[in-house]
Amino acid sequence: MVGVNPIWGLFIVIFLFFPMTYSEDEVVKQALVRFMDKLAQGNPQRDAKYLSWNLSSDPCNGNWYGVSCLEGNVNTIVVDDSSLRGTLDASSLCMAKSLQSLSLKKNNLHGLIPEDIGTCKSLNHLYLSENNFSGDLPISLAELGNLERLNIASNNFSGELYNVIHVSGLISFLAENNKFTGEIPDFNFSKLLEFNVSNNNLEGPLPDFRGGFQVDSFSGNPNLCGTPLPKACPPTPPPHAKKDIKSFIDGLAIYSGYVILGVMVLFFFAFKLVRKLKTKEEALIVEMKEVAEETSGERPREISSETRSSIGMKSEYSMSSLESGMNTSTLVVFSNPASKELQLEDLLKAPAELIGRGKKGSLYKVMLDNGFFLAVKRIKDWGIPKQDFGKRMAKIGQVKHPYVLPPVAYYCSRDEKLLAYEYMENGNLFKMLCGSPSGQSFDWGSRLNVAAKIADALAYMHEELCGSGIAHGNLKSSNILFGKNMDPYISEYGLMVSENKAQSAISQGKSLKNKSLSAASAHAYNTFKVDTYAFGVILLELLTGKVVENSGFNLAKWVSSVLREEWTFEVFDKSLISQGASEERMVNLLQVALKCINPSPTDRPSMSEVAVMTITLKEEEERYITFESSTH
Repeated sequence: MVGVNPIWGLFIVIFLFFPMTYSEDEVVKQALVRFMDKLAQGNPQRDAKYLSWNLSSDPCNGNWYGVSCLEGNVNTIVVDDSSLRGTLDASSLCMAKSLQSLSLKKNNLHGLIPEDIGTCKSLNHLYLSENNFSGDLPISLAELGNLERLNIASNNFSGELYNVIHVSGLISFLAENNKFTGEIPDFNFSKLLEFNVSNNNLEGPLPDFRGGFQVDSFSGNPNLCGTPLPKACPPTPPPHAKKDIKSFIDGLAIYSGYVILGVMVLFFFAFKLVRKLKTKEEALIVEMKEVAEETSGERPREISSETRSSIGMKSEYSMSSLESGMNTSTLVVFSNPASKELQLEDLLKAPAELIGRGKKGSLYKVMLDNGFFLAVKRIKDWGIPKQDFGKRMAKIGQVKHPYVLPPVAYYCSRDEKLLAYEYMENGNLFKMLCGSPSGQSFDWGSRLNVAAKIADALAYMHEELCGSGIAHGNLKSSNILFGKNMDPYISEYGLMVSENKAQSAISQGKSLKNKSLSAASAHAYNTFKVDTYAFGVILLELLTGKVVENSGFNLAKWVSSVLREEWTFEVFDKSLISQGASEERMVNLLQVALKCINPSPTDRPSMSEVAVMTITLKEEEERYITFESSTH
């Protein structure tokens, strides 16, 4: 055997047991150095702190100024207020596939935002304010599916804003002090927490932004009009009154057949509608009498199954039948243009459809006169006092999380409580797991997206709302609704718990450690841990494809029994496996679920911890997909 030099042997041992680790490969490092060179272009005497951006060091291990890393990959770049006078080299920047946050505020950067910015797929936050950027916004912004915050204020951008409305996850858009033109497009204002386009050259009527923003968000655009701006929009000009007689006669001859057919169709539907209303009148009377009897203290009658179809809330369901001396002003309406001027009589008289009935009340789909749909929950047999209910609703009404469905309005008397939400047209998670009626695929990426967004919403509600958290108390798959873009929303938040009892139990140091969860003990101890358990069950439903609501099936117990037999992959939904879902990330999400359903409430993680774990899995999935797409 040939002898091995002891020195070389020592190097081999060091190499095997203490491998060299670099946070980013050479290609990324070179790209980031090019990126900085372009930023500092025309400034040869760049600040000494940026000399750390060089090929002889590592972005993460070499203390590059303004660079932060996560798990050995560049995650954040912040180089604000640094006298940089160059351009934005997006093609080099986006070589750092894990980059989530970029801030270049308060510099003298110029030129366009390149179309290559669309390749920064992981980018969440982009701050470019107080520079000299110009030109139109790139079309590729729509490709930034993770972008949540975009600040381009105080630049020289021009053109229209239509490219931005396609960024589906945007919750903050600040574009004041630029030169944008055209009308303000119809953003998804229900998601936006911040919005400002003041001091531009925008024109036309303001879109329906749901009352979430004040005049400061739009001021400084002389040609904008509509509420809340002081300038009213001119009325729509009437159509020209004079028509050519010959053209009219010719058109009448051509289209008379269509007119006759249309009239016949209208008569047919009118006939069907009259018959339908006549057959439902009896069901309507029964339903309305039940309300009157309940509020007057009499014993309620059973409602026949016929009332589950479409009904109309007529004047029989009046204020006098709710509580003597009350008037329509007692309906509390939150800020929402669709419900502006809404009165209790509007709800009671509007066409409504009974779409659900539970232990604590009924749920109606109500159409207002303006064509806007509400979901109105009628709550009964709930022991919370009227004053406490009002305080609870006022607190929940302040919610500004994009994935918590806030109330539109509520009514509260001694015996009757009504709660109205915006109607979500795409059903709920329960129905999606049972099989989407539209045949829409519910793949692994979609399920992981639901899990991450709901976890983030719960964490916010538990720890950040108004300085003191509030629990949901009745979280289940049927309470997770899908909006028009299939984004998930938590509904009926905080209706079934009293957070004061839970907080009191915590402050007194009560513990249920090593005891099995029961509804009564968990409610008295900590309603937040009840939410954690419920979220764990939802994760199990997403992973297994099985639903537990009203089925009597103990999903947590079934999963535990399968795992005890070491048949882990028997747990997962077969459709996910057939789609090629990542087995590693499914197992990791299963571990999160098991932590959530721990029988001991004190051993369950907080929702903020659960959110971090779940969102990290989602980000890993997105990085994997980006890598796969770039290599094919």
